[in-house]
Amino acid sequence: MGLIVVGLVLAAFSVALVPLASIASASDGAIGVQSVSANVPMPVSVHIDAESSSCENSPGPTVTLSGILAVAGLGVQTIFQNNVKGTHMHTEETMATAVLIPAGESLSIPKQPVLGGTGGNPFIWVQFTDANGNAMSDEIFLGRCVQGPFAADADFVISALARADITGGTCDNTGSTISLSGELSLSGIDAKVIFRNNDNPVGGPHKNDQPLVVSIELVPPGMSIEFQKQPSLGGVGGNPWIYLAFLNAAGEPVSDTFLLGRCVQDF
Repeated sequence: MGLIVVGLVLAAFSVALVPLASIASASDGAIGVQSVSANVPMPVSVHIDAESSSCENSPGPTVTLSGILAVAGLGVQTIFQNNVKGTHMHTEETMATAVLIPAGESLSIPKQPVLGGTGGNPFIWVQFTDANGNAMSDEIFLGRCVQGPFAADADFVISALARADITGGTCDNTGSTISLSGELSLSGIDAKVIFRNNDNPVGGPHKNDQPLVVSIELVPPGMSIEFQKQPSLGGVGGNPWIYLAFLNAAGEPVSDTFLLGRCVQDF
């Protein structure tokens, strides 16, 4: 499993009361140490380089793929609120946001050979799929075997599991804090390399030729990008209720808002 460790950037500011999408826990106890997970959409950009060789009748061509996968980024928002939503008491609230994974953070795709197994000098396409073989991009025409090397790019959205491990910090009249760490686990990405004897897959003199399709794994399911424990996120003083939501690179929520609990059990 590949792993990249990235930093955390903090920015805290006061805001008005915001609606809360859902509650993960309604405990009156202290936050302590707990984890929050959510499936989030993750836009990715994939670039591959393809080198071709053995473009001859026997044993057939070989295409070697390598490249880079870049993610759009992930953030988190924490809300410190001294009153539970829905009561008539005065509510004081602060919010802290953090960039957990910066936009453009990338994973390397190691070199992998693909054996064409078809003779001659075939035309070659590549298509990106999920781990179940569902298409994530159109077929991208690379060229004829002898025309390599090639390159291809595609942008699409995959599913990812964001997990934050939260630890309660200080709680007094001057402020409250928590700290967090965690990771983003990506769903798998495969590539289909398609060999045809015709450069027009829907017609032409060889329209009855059957393509040879070879699938390889570019990004294994569960490959993760980790963010380490960083300086505390802070909010209002007293014994506030604390909430958390995951954000996309534009700062928009991409998960429910989870109630973590109160800063301490008794205050």
